[in-house]
Amino acid sequence: MEGEVTLNYTFLDFGFSFLGLAFFLVDIALDIWAAVHFYQEGDFIYLGLLVTMLAGSSVLGQLFSWLWYRYEDWETRTSTEGSVSKRVLQVLHIFQLGVYIRYAGVLEVGVRSFFPIKKRDSENVAVSLSHDLSLLRLFEAFSESAPQLVLMLTVMLQTGDWQDPVTVLKAVGSASAIACSVTLYHRSLRSFLTDKAKQGPVSSLLYFICNLLLIFPRLAALALFAYAQPCYIFAHFLCCWAVLFFLAWCCGTDFMDSSAGEWLYRATVGLIWYFSWFNVSAGRSVYRGVFYHAWMLLDLLLLCGLAFWQTHKAPCITGGVLSPDTVAVMGGVVVVVYVSGLLVKVLYYQRFHPKLGDDTKKPLQLAAAGDCTDGGEEDRGFGDYTEVDSMEQPPVEMLTWGGGEEVGRVKIPVNRRMQHLAKNFYS
Repeated sequence: MEGEVTLNYTFLDFGFSFLGLAFFLVDIALDIWAAVHFYQEGDFIYLGLLVTMLAGSSVLGQLFSWLWYRYEDWETRTSTEGSVSKRVLQVLHIFQLGVYIRYAGVLEVGVRSFFPIKKRDSENVAVSLSHDLSLLRLFEAFSESAPQLVLMLTVMLQTGDWQDPVTVLKAVGSASAIACSVTLYHRSLRSFLTDKAKQGPVSSLLYFICNLLLIFPRLAALALFAYAQPCYIFAHFLCCWAVLFFLAWCCGTDFMDSSAGEWLYRATVGLIWYFSWFNVSAGRSVYRGVFYHAWMLLDLLLLCGLAFWQTHKAPCITGGVLSPDTVAVMGGVVVVVYVSGLLVKVLYYQRFHPKLGDDTKKPLQLAAAGDCTDGGEEDRGFGDYTEVDSMEQPPVEMLTWGGGEEVGRVKIPVNRRMQHLAKNFYS
């Protein structure tokens, strides 16, 4: 006897999707405002850097969206996406508008899921499509928002605006938005857990706090170094990114369905690692995480130490806005906050993080046995449907089972890309 399974798409999920689109549009408006401000002030170097960041981030997001559509043979699952032809969809990506179609599609099926007609199908599609958006938002956060915040913090240090509490709160708010993107990505991965209900708001709040305490000090240290050594910050980024890109290749990532796409993904992982940790391969990640954070802490000490040395040795080069003592205090606060973030992260992993192999917290096997273990091309992509043998897997709270008590094989749409990442994240 066949039944149905539904991934619940709640009003809260719809609210997050709607707010994501709203923040996306607000972010564009703020980017335009910042560009106009730099132009009016005559800061053409900063204007050029800002435009480069915005263009690079937009192209990166559109490339991933393009590739994911291509892997699925440009198949669409919403009326919004289906209202345009394949060629028009490609043109929209070329003009940097393809991601908005994804947002509109999620909102469409999200609204439909609250009506009785085809409610379950709409919920399944809405949840699966929202997974891709959470990953695209994560890429945007570290390819645009994080570098842009480093630029803004550097300008604050150079102009003395760091003493204005309102300006500081704006910077903390921007860092919070980045940490929020990471947290929403984390919530998206949790949909693949059988015990999702046990991962309540406290878990998300703690995860948000630890990311905020880890990301903001990293950005502040980079800004402090850029203030003291503006000519060397680019060399620091290129050297670190090259090493991190190599390490991503060594991890044997297997996320995209093409070789070129996989190299693009590894380059993006290297960019994310420059600011924050991101688990990309299966197996015990604790050792990789410890090594990464130890290296980040050492790099923070190096950046803050070089900033202090430069302001102490040649204050005229930095403009004399910050005294060596002030730089020393800032560097000390940066290190202390980062260490505090590490302690909060340890608390999260000790108390709230489910792990593979834990009998009390088993990840939901949305695919049939073997579909998610060998890393083949069938593991990734947004497959049409994946069968689950409900006789082998007990029903869980996050799933709505129909057809009576005895349920045979059921079919649900699965975003295998995010399933692949969830397998890595909870390993």
